[in-house]
Amino acid sequence: MNMSHDHPQSTEFAEAPYLELLARGAAAEAYDRPALLARADGAGPEALTALESARRLALRVRADLEGRRRREAELSALFETAHDLAGLRDLDAVLRAIVQRARSLLGTEVAYLSLNDPVAGDTYMRVTEGSVAARFQQLRLGMGEGLGGLVAQTARPYVTSSYFDDERFRHTRTIDTGVRDEGLVAILGVPLTLGSSVIGVLFAADRHSRVFAREEIALLGSFAAHAAVAIDTANLLAETRSALAELERANEIIRDHSAVLERASEVHDRLTELVLRGGGVQDVASAVSEVLDGTVEFADADSPAFAALELTGTDGHAVRNGRDWVATVAAGDEVLGALVLRGHPALDPVDRRTLERAAMVTSLLLLARRSAGEAEQRVRGELLDDLLDAPGRDPRLLRDRAARLRADLDAPHVVLAARIESPEDGTADRRTADRQRMGSAAAHLAATRHGLAAARDGGTVLLLPLGPADTPAEVARQLARQLGGALHERVTVGASAPVEAPAARPGEISEAYAEARRCLEALRLLGRPGEGAAAQDLGFLGLLLADTRDIEGFVERTLGAVVAYDERRGTDLVRTLDAYFASGMSPARTKDDLHVHVNTVAQRLERIGRLLGPDWQCPARALEIQLALRLHLMSAAVRR
Repeated sequence: MNMSHDHPQSTEFAEAPYLELLARGAAAEAYDRPALLARADGAGPEALTALESARRLALRVRADLEGRRRREAELSALFETAHDLAGLRDLDAVLRAIVQRARSLLGTEVAYLSLNDPVAGDTYMRVTEGSVAARFQQLRLGMGEGLGGLVAQTARPYVTSSYFDDERFRHTRTIDTGVRDEGLVAILGVPLTLGSSVIGVLFAADRHSRVFAREEIALLGSFAAHAAVAIDTANLLAETRSALAELERANEIIRDHSAVLERASEVHDRLTELVLRGGGVQDVASAVSEVLDGTVEFADADSPAFAALELTGTDGHAVRNGRDWVATVAAGDEVLGALVLRGHPALDPVDRRTLERAAMVTSLLLLARRSAGEAEQRVRGELLDDLLDAPGRDPRLLRDRAARLRADLDAPHVVLAARIESPEDGTADRRTADRQRMGSAAAHLAATRHGLAAARDGGTVLLLPLGPADTPAEVARQLARQLGGALHERVTVGASAPVEAPAARPGEISEAYAEARRCLEALRLLGRPGEGAAAQDLGFLGLLLADTRDIEGFVERTLGAVVAYDERRGTDLVRTLDAYFASGMSPARTKDDLHVHVNTVAQRLERIGRLLGPDWQCPARALEIQLALRLHLMSAAVRR
């Protein structure tokens, strides 16, 4: 690997070892080796720079791949657990599977599950995974004692990064001894709930200090919900068997009840299959509509339909709402929407649980879709940042990255700068929230149009393709309307001149962004917030703002109708207009300069007014016309 002489192909040589490292899934420290070998071989500065750039890019790709694999593992574990619930009838087997997967997914050393004992008034260890201490496995926690007793008592998740230093819960000698025997330090516990009752606690723990992220708490909560459903199903089956043994004369009712249970199991299998094959929220609603013989609709949390619902919590349990039934779709404490069953004022418990399970599956689908959307949004933003900040990027690599996002950087594009017009007296938190909402809405619009978007300079920058009939001004106005409608706020958008092929000339992107920002600031200074425009919309001010001085276009837009009229009719309207402005807009002095009757001047001015519009003599418009007139006459003199 002798790179002592810099060469145009050094970039390709730099990429090769990192591609090999990515292909075999090497550890992060292995990515330092190619540069060390190259430096030992006497590689030049250019080659070492190329290697460093390739190393950073490879590490970013590696981190992205690791994140995707982690998210896929999380979703796979959730879906596998749902499948186990549909296929297993043995409570112990299901609980063991949940605890094992909770430990695997959160990457903890220990996971365990306790169940409440209503007779003794405490909670006891039911299943453990990774535990080595017998005393710990036999612990019983009184209500309010230890972290688990507090979760069981309050029905709320609790997490501690250092158990013995945490004074939020009551320590007892027995519990602390068991925890110390096990060597646990960081513990997360979430409640197992059925209705308003807590039936136990699901834990994940490590033998070293660790901070559990909010997403991990929500994920363990989802596992806890599955465990509660499994316990509830097992109890229902036990009740059915008892009823069959004790009430032979109620055989018909028992058969009906069993049929309902089987139907519930079939529904769960169907929902699981639907998720595994990549179905959507509407597919879940349609499947449940068929099973419950009604109409099931999904109401998004931001929709008016959701605002009209009367919800009592985020636990996902089905409740009556007038003549309808509603199950909240939530992830932890975050409400994502609701499933609404229409036209079923009476609903038996099993069908209610069917609706609740559908709500749980819907939340998993929405979380998966959000996770994928956030990943794509981040990748789009990174590509646009590279176009703006590193114009020397390899065009081939830019094209490859854009192709993976379904963007064509060889087509004409426009750069747009957008900013939400937050109230002047708004708090810093409000402004930050507005920018985040703006970024999400802009990223969604960019994705639908096969463009790119990124947060920048307190606002948002977008790179959108131009269709054959599109102009930058039209795209800016359309974007201002769409973002303003989505955010219910005024959004100002400035557009650049077209960039013909961003991949071939990435350096033009940063120049176009600067022009778009100048246009944005001009709109705000002109008292036109909430509008969209390009430089060509701003008259002579646009000549100052634009990087390309389109003088002919300015003259044509401002004075073209009068010039064309003279050329067609052989009239003298341009000369009359020049004399009129030169005489201080006095018809009397104009007729002296032109040596014509004052009525002729009046007729010509009337004709000019019809060609230019009724406001042509207003100060601002007159200034633009005079500037266009000077430029036109200078251009004509040069041509002669």
